Amino acid sequence: MRFILFLCALFVSSSAFADISVSGINIPSTKMFAGKSLMLNGAGTREKFWMDMYVGALFVSKKNRDAQSIIHADEPMAMELTIVSSLISSDKMSDAVEEGFEKSSKGNTSSLRSRIDQFKGFFKEKIKKGDVFTMIYETGKGLTVLRNGNKSGTIPGLDFKKGLFGIWLCDEPADKDLKKALLEIGRAHV
Repeated sequence: MRFILFLCALFVSSSAFADISVSGINIPSTKMFAGKSLMLNGAGTREKFWMDMYVGALFVSKKNRDAQSIIHADEPMAMELTIVSSLISSDKMSDAVEEGFEKSSKGNTSSLRSRIDQFKGFFKEKIKKGDVFTMIYETGKGLTVLRNGNKSGTIPGLDFKKGLFGIWLCDEPADKDLKKALLEIGRAHV
């Protein structure tokens, strides 16, 4: 009987750390970013008009269900977006970033303006289905953006990181279901 209970416990604990799949995108339970191993906090899809636009995955140093705590944390974390729709264009992504910063900062974007514009510049090249945008925050360094593994640039400031992560985690997030999924501690919103 103990052996059966042990096997059940082993199965449950190993499935809690298993990789997940969201809209056909496989997401590992842990991943290396800038030389640091981060854990998947949650993942889900950004939907618009009932269609999946991209898969978002949030990786953190320590799993957390508190959106405000994640937004304000000055510790390594990463947000990875995998484009799953051919409907996303550079202009639409730029508009979405602008709207997201407006909402996450409650309209106080003036101190972030030049950095928001720099960030939007990372999306100027044509966006294709399958593109992966990785935003890695490192304490004291800032936010490094990769496109398909290639560095686009680094933007300094914890305040910028707060605004960016707020796009998905603030009180008026880009997608409420995606926010919920990002906070589900290793579970996926499919």
